[in-house]
Amino acid sequence: MDSEALRKYSALHPKPAGLTLQYGTAGFRTKAEQLDHIVFRMGLLAVLRSKAVTGTIGIMVTASHNPEEDNGVKLVDPLGEMLHPSWEEYATQLANAEDQELQKVITEICQKAAVNLNKDASVFIGRDTRPSSEKLSQSVIDGIQVLGGQYHDYGLVTTPQLHYMVCCQNTQGQYGKATLEGYYEKLSKAFMELIKQSHCSGESQRHLKIDCANGIGALKLSEMKPYFPQEVLIHIYNDGTKEKLNHLCGADFVKVHQKPPGGLDMKPNERCCSFDGDADRIVYYYKDTAGHFHLIDGDKIATLISIFLKELLAKVKQNFRMAVVQTAYANGNSTRYLQETLKVPVHCVKTGVKHLHHKAQEFDVGVYFEANGHGTVLFSKAAETKIRQLVKEEKDDEKREAAKMLENMIDLINQTVGDAVSDMLVIEAILALKGLTVQQWDALYTDLPNRLLKVQVADRRVIDTTDAERRALTPPGLQEKIDALVKKYKLSRAFVRPSGTEDVVRIYAEADTQENADALAHEVSLAVFHLAGGKGAPPQP
Repeated sequence: MDSEALRKYSALHPKPAGLTLQYGTAGFRTKAEQLDHIVFRMGLLAVLRSKAVTGTIGIMVTASHNPEEDNGVKLVDPLGEMLHPSWEEYATQLANAEDQELQKVITEICQKAAVNLNKDASVFIGRDTRPSSEKLSQSVIDGIQVLGGQYHDYGLVTTPQLHYMVCCQNTQGQYGKATLEGYYEKLSKAFMELIKQSHCSGESQRHLKIDCANGIGALKLSEMKPYFPQEVLIHIYNDGTKEKLNHLCGADFVKVHQKPPGGLDMKPNERCCSFDGDADRIVYYYKDTAGHFHLIDGDKIATLISIFLKELLAKVKQNFRMAVVQTAYANGNSTRYLQETLKVPVHCVKTGVKHLHHKAQEFDVGVYFEANGHGTVLFSKAAETKIRQLVKEEKDDEKREAAKMLENMIDLINQTVGDAVSDMLVIEAILALKGLTVQQWDALYTDLPNRLLKVQVADRRVIDTTDAERRALTPPGLQEKIDALVKKYKLSRAFVRPSGTEDVVRIYAEADTQENADALAHEVSLAVFHLAGGKGAPPQP
């Protein structure tokens, strides 16, 4: 390690006094002007991680659905998955070290993680369209070069595209070609193969309006348009030419406010969807003839995909284990429908993509979506091999056709991470193959009315939870109080959990009517305020 170069470059990216940040599920996220030293140091860390695993590591500069002024950075592990939890701690240590301690902390990480500094290192870099992203990715490059790493800068890409590239690179091209063309070709080919097998006609089926949150999704969808077949008519809105990123638009805005984004005119019964700022989440929606807005969130996306996969799995007659993984935020009626009507096992895990992804890996076919629209499907190696073998060797026509569809689904789905572009194509293919309208999809089950609230507290750590965050262990008396409140309403449930990023407690409640869901959420928020050290004035109904 060249300590002179490290000192010199570190001085160009000094750490502001008194700033401490924590590497969480989304990496680091804060105001863009506070991030320069962080991204430089993540460039250093990516080189160390690459040497430790002897593979290419990804670094994405993005703050996803946060406002345009924010930015962030996260690392991508060799198979396109999120950074290993033990390295999240190293990231936090490195980010918060004082400038003069930097070399010492690097040496400690090398010892703890058995990093051989003489090995080669390779890092892929991507960034979103924020004004601050280009300069920050330059700082990443400084960090990589100080420790002698090689890098490839992909420039503007969606977060899932970078995950995809990293996976392709480390599987020696087995997952696909590590280029944008490779990504577009693989997805469009699988999509076209799938809809070729659709027997329903009807041009109107294929019109789709897409709100791209004024982000990177618009750029990449436009690039991908030439790869689509004629009958796919996508109309891009909020493409970033006029308005600010994520401002009054995007998947997060639509999900939280339960209303259409600005900048997109909806006619009755038109199919519309929204990406978030870095295109790793998607939600669908439409307006009915009476003008009512209907949101189709991650739970309903998971349900549609599960119906389709379950039918195909039944046709290929292999004993594949399939399950859906949800969090406590999943609507109660979606869980009921999956378990009781579809007879698909459902597992509940703690909030955070890494928990969902990890659980989904236990099955031959693991479907996971958060209600916010982030999700994907994972196929076990054994299931994938068997399906590809059936396509080649199966004599029975129906079985072979079903296996072929499954094979195309495997190629169309980005298994590394939730991907709005890939998920959109999966959904469009399923709707076409099943001849479903957006209304029929929505009518599979009716969501229970629900309400999300948050309460500011002095210290979020006073709340500790169990049972995949569905029950509170501390403070004493809180869970008993919630249980008593829930008993007052029909079809109701409620839970509280500390935020991962700020001193607030998040509250979720659902019940048979919106009025009851609102009342329950408010009563629970009062209980949290009084028992968990609320700040400021008590919550108002």
